[in-house]
Order: sequence, then C-alpha cells, then structure tokens
Amino acid sequence: MTKYKYNPFLVLVIAIGLVAALFINVMRYRDEAASRQIDLAIDYEGLLELAELEGMEPADVLRGAREAGISSLAVYETTFKKLNVNGKAAAVRGSDIIERYGSGSLVSPEWRALVESGAIVGTEVYVTGHDPQTYSEVKADIIRRLGADRVRTFTVDGHEALAVKANWKSFEKMNLGMPTDEMKAVNDAGFYVLARPSNYAAVTDDDINAVFDRMNGVRVSEMVFSGSETLGAPKKLKAVIEKLKERDITLGGIEATTQLQFYKQEGLMEMAAGYDYRLARLYAIPKDEQPKMKMEAAVERWANTDEERNIRIDLMRIYEKPAPGMSLYETNMRYFKATHDKLVSMGYTIGPAGTFYPLGVSRVLRALVVIGAVAGGVLYLSLVIPALNTRCRWQLIMWIVISAIAAAPVLMGSGMKIRLVTSLASANIFPALSVIFMLDRMKRFTDRPDWSLIKLIVISVLALFVCGALSFVGAAYLSAALSDETYFLEINIFRGIKLTFIMPLILVAIAFLQRFDIFDGAYDDTFDENTGIVSQVKRILEMRVTMGTLFVIGMLGIAAIVFIARSGHNMGMPVSSLELRFRAFLEQALYARPRSKELLIGHPAFIVAAYAWARKWPMMLLFLIVMAATIGQGSMVETFCHMRTPVMMSFARGIGGIVGGAAIGAVAVFVIGLIEKAWRNVNKKA
Repeated sequence: MTKYKYNPFLVLVIAIGLVAALFINVMRYRDEAASRQIDLAIDYEGLLELAELEGMEPADVLRGAREAGISSLAVYETTFKKLNVNGKAAAVRGSDIIERYGSGSLVSPEWRALVESGAIVGTEVYVTGHDPQTYSEVKADIIRRLGADRVRTFTVDGHEALAVKANWKSFEKMNLGMPTDEMKAVNDAGFYVLARPSNYAAVTDDDINAVFDRMNGVRVSEMVFSGSETLGAPKKLKAVIEKLKERDITLGGIEATTQLQFYKQEGLMEMAAGYDYRLARLYAIPKDEQPKMKMEAAVERWANTDEERNIRIDLMRIYEKPAPGMSLYETNMRYFKATHDKLVSMGYTIGPAGTFYPLGVSRVLRALVVIGAVAGGVLYLSLVIPALNTRCRWQLIMWIVISAIAAAPVLMGSGMKIRLVTSLASANIFPALSVIFMLDRMKRFTDRPDWSLIKLIVISVLALFVCGALSFVGAAYLSAALSDETYFLEINIFRGIKLTFIMPLILVAIAFLQRFDIFDGAYDDTFDENTGIVSQVKRILEMRVTMGTLFVIGMLGIAAIVFIARSGHNMGMPVSSLELRFRAFLEQALYARPRSKELLIGHPAFIVAAYAWARKWPMMLLFLIVMAATIGQGSMVETFCHMRTPVMMSFARGIGGIVGGAAIGAVAVFVIGLIEKAWRNVNKKA
C-alpha cells in the first residue's frame, strides 16, 4: 500500500499564504462593515400619485413617508407630458391651435390674430409658461437639446412664448432637465434628492454645467442616470466626474434584470473607475412583479437583496391596491415602515448610500496568496503522481518556477489575470485536497475496526468538520485573490463558476482511482497504485454494459446536467415551488441560508461515506458516495466566488451547511445502521 507523503515545505508555504489571505479578508470585512448604510428611496412622482389616489394633501403623504423611514425621493427630468398636467408650463401643437380657431374656442384676440396672419404653423409646437422659473428652465433646455435655430421666441398676451420646430410625439416625452422646484420641494419635505438626469446629444461642458447648476443648494444623496447613457458619454465623462467630486455626490448603478452586474449604460464603468469606484448598486422590484407579492414577501426581498448582493439604494414602488382592512395610504406607509425596521434590525443605518473604498492591499500579501495557491497545485500533483510524490526536489523546482512566473506581475502592480487564475485554482484544488487528505486518513484503517454505530457517527462528524476547515482554506485564498471594490460591486465577476462544480469531482476521482481498486479485486491482476488510474480507466472502458448499467449511467448523466444547470450566477433550470418555500423558511430561520447541495447532498454523503468504508460496502458504491461528498466541499468554496455577498455571510452559510448536513448525515447513518442490523438478524434466523 502506497503511503502518500505531504511535502512539509509546500504545507508551510500554504500556511503562510493562508495567513496573508486572512489579513486581506479582515480588510475586506472592515470595508464591508463600513458600507452598511442604505438609501430607502421612492419616486417623488409615486408619492404624488398616492396623494392623488387617496385624495390627500401631498404634504401629508410626504410627511408620512418620511416618518415611515424613506430617506430619498427620486426626481427625474421634467417633460411636457408632466408639465401639461401640473400647469406650470404648456405645449400645444400648432394644428390644435388652428383647429380651436376654426371651432371658435380660441378666445384670445392675440392668438387669433397670429392664426389669421399665418404665423401659426400646424407642424410646429408652441410653448407657454405660467411659472417664470419653470418656463426659463424649459426654454434653456429646449435650446440645448434642439438647437437655437429650431426655436423662435415671440410675445403673446404680454408673455414670451416659444415656437419650436419638432415632432409632437417625441417633443412631448423629451427630457427637459432636472426641475429645480421639485428638488427644492423634496428637500423642504426633509428628504434627500436621488437625481436621475439624462444625457444630451453631442454633450458639451456647458450642458454638464447646466445640469449641476440646477442642483445648487440642493441636498443630493446619489446620482443615477436615466436612459442608456450616462451624462457626459462618451467624451465628457471627466467633466461629470469632477462635478461629482466637487459636490460629494455618490454615483449609482442600476442592477441588471438578471441580478448580475449592471443595466448597460454607456460610460458608467469608465465613470466608476474615474471616481475611484464610489458607486452604489440600485435595485427595484420589477413593476410587474410587485403587485403579485404580499407585503411580507416584498420586505423579505429587500432584506435578502441588500444583504446578499451589496445593494445600497432600495428604489421602492407604491402598492396600487390596498391590503385587506387598510387604506391605500396605510398599506404603503406600513410597507415603508416594515422595510425600514427590518433593515435597521439587521444592523443597517438609513441614509445616503454607503460605498466601498479602495482596500489598498499590499502587493506582497497578494503575491504570498499566489505562491501559496501554486504550492497547493504542486501538492495535489504530488498526491496523484506517485513518481513525483517521492521526489521533493522536483516538487520544489516546480513550485519555484511557477511561483516566479505567477508572482512577478502581482509584485509589479498588475496581475489581474493571475489573481483570477489563482482564485479559480483555489476554488478547485483546495476542496479536492481536503477530500484527498480524508481519503488518506481513512485508508490507514486497513483492517476497518468494528466501531459502534454511535462512535462511528461521532468520528465521521468530527472528520467532516476537519475536512470543512481545510476547504475553507481554499475559500480564504479565493476571497483574498479577488478582494477589491470592483468585485464587491460586480463590475468584475468571477469567471468559471460552472467549472468549480465539476473540476473538484474530477480531481478527487483521479486521486480515488489512484488509491483504491473500485472493482474490489474482481480482476485477476493485482491492483498497482503506480498505474492505478490508467488500469482502472482501461477496465471501465472495456466493461460490458447491460441495460441496467446503461440506465444507471443515464440517470447519473441527467443528475449531472441538473447539477450544472442549477448552479452559477444564472441558473438554467427553474427551481420547484417546494424548494423555494424550503429556501424561504431557511432564510427566515437562519442568518444565512445553507446551500442545498451542501445541506442535503454533500455533507450527509460524507457521513455516509465514512460508514460505507467502515462497513466494507462495495468500492464502486463508495466511489459514488465520495463524489457526492466532494460536491459539498466544492460548494462551500464556490460560495465565496460570489464576491458581492459579504465574506462573513458566506462563511456563516458554509458553517450552517456543515452543521445541518452533519446532523442529517448522522440521522441517515443511524437509520441505515438500524436497517442493516435488522437485515442481519433476519438472515441469521433464516
């Protein structure tokens, strides 16, 4: 029996790299803890709509929203679709004026004279204002967007008016700049303004200055751009960044509908980089989804979203139908208050969105993590290649060469791709190493002592905890390799999620086949560990396949497809309603919901594998159970690939999975043990 040696030098390097990784993770934890302020926001127009629906004064609704915990109101650029309703300015088609003249409903003598003189053109749009400030702002923005050559001023009824050459449908919806009166009304009501400006065609410095000038004296929490472009895109981004810095305004990015990265806006990533990633992620429950959700479910959605995806701007919507026994106003105020109280109970503060700051991780610490991961890779190779396992010098040379190549870019201040490769290697190699270490420990018990069922359960649970701790080494490496604000914000994401579910299985399978005869000596030739995997793969390929075997292989293939399809950032397979309810229960009962692959499959399988080894089950069956156990270890590390989730939450999720999975596995083994005992008694009597 080959006894594989664990090179102490490589183990020492891994330990040093782990210390460096833990330092980086502590820095990450502090940065995450310092950013726990959430801006509870809602559209200003939404509250005005609520007041109108309830027949209430807007001031009363605003006061109620503030007392319920709303901190910011989103203010969008004005349009004539809105202005024609509030009456502060008006736009009308020339054809409509001519029609009113013909019907006799145009009563103003001066307007009638203009029609009679031919000054009113049916294809033009005519703008008048009843509020001087609003008219002035609208006039300035129309000229900015359309050009002075398309705008003509004239006087009618003692007031200036505009004749604009424009298509009516596009003109009515055209953005006309941030409304100063609305922003001041929001501040006066005790809220911050969540500014939602849009971009200009062929934007100029003067356009940008005009946008920010309207915000003079306005308390702005964040700026989240409307449309498919940021203000200043594509050539004036620096000017916008300087204005943001001058006014100390946080930039906001809208989370994509896939809940991964951001809604695409030209210039957003470049602006975020130029602003040192002072960026907050915004989420809004989809408009078509919220009406179907009960209030409690919506509140829980906000809590989970903010905690798991680093959302820091919650842009809420009003419920348009009242809850049973409540008015529409009461329904929405309770919704706002319940969300506020839930977030506060979780340790969040409410106000302008918290943001991450550059970690400033030392290059040396990054390099130590890289060379530690290299040591892990070399150690794995030494544990599956017997010839390499006995040659420590070869291992050392291999480690030196690869480490020098990998660490050099990191020490020079770049190495982003190296860091990504390091994280990918850590996610695959370390969970495999943890399972291989337990296989080697298990292999020492060649005579397989006849432990009692309770003792076997206790030992297997302790072994699972040790194996989990070793897998967490890989999690620490992965997190440390990627830790920076671009990954926390999901500007960059971990690549290779699907691979991390398959590769640990392959790595462990290679080690298992190298160590154990899965055919239990069914072949005449002696099992040779030096060529174990080659000979066993050859035997597998030469096996005669029965219909039963083919059926089992097919079922395993389907299971593998489901396993991969349900994994990663975007699951390619829907989740059953029963599982969704089970997940919801765990989310409410625990700080962090354990992953199903760990809780229900991987960790229970680990306990069963220990039992299977001790009770001398067929080696082929043990192999399949070990593969299932590897799923749990790989999933623990893969959890940390989702860098938007706080590191402590990922850690808590892993711990919960181990504890819960160990309990389920212990119960399963206890039941299996009782069944086997009963079966033996039946056979004895027979």
